[in-house]
Amino acid sequence: MATKDAGPVMCNSCHSAISGRIVTALDKKWHPEHFTCNTCRKPIDGAKFHQHDGGVHCVPCYAQHHSPRCHGCGDPITDRVIQALGASWHAHHFVCGGCKKELGGGGFMEQAGRPYCSSCYANKFAARCAGCASPIVDKAIIALDAKWHRECFTCTKCRKPVTDSTFSVLDGKPLCGKCA
Repeated sequence: MATKDAGPVMCNSCHSAISGRIVTALDKKWHPEHFTCNTCRKPIDGAKFHQHDGGVHCVPCYAQHHSPRCHGCGDPITDRVIQALGASWHAHHFVCGGCKKELGGGGFMEQAGRPYCSSCYANKFAARCAGCASPIVDKAIIALDAKWHRECFTCTKCRKPVTDSTFSVLDGKPLCGKCA
């Protein structure tokens, strides 16, 4: 069975026949010197390039002109991008405002536009328990003009948790109904 000759391979840029080395990209054929970056106009060497707004760009031009900029350092981000707090970040620049630990893709708390890990946030900004002075990061009991951990709101005499909605007060501390 004979194959039909399709003729010479034509360059997508200059529309001339290509003899020798052929660059195949974007389902088209090019002379190596005609497959060029839309920004710097230099031939794109190797197999790596980016498409943007209908054109092709070499890796350095794409990084410099089209990559998102890190909110932490201002440099282009060419690898993993963290999108948080309305900005783009390098993973190693998206860090806790307290301990400086990388926050990565995990959870964080925000205070005044800065990210914090849950531990630093609790230590710096959470309400403090009137019983133990530790941060309250979950549900709190509000009584006696203060906030309390449920387990810290105890009777000043018997030390058992005060669970009734009515209780007495002794020297500014709760007193359960049995001890009152």
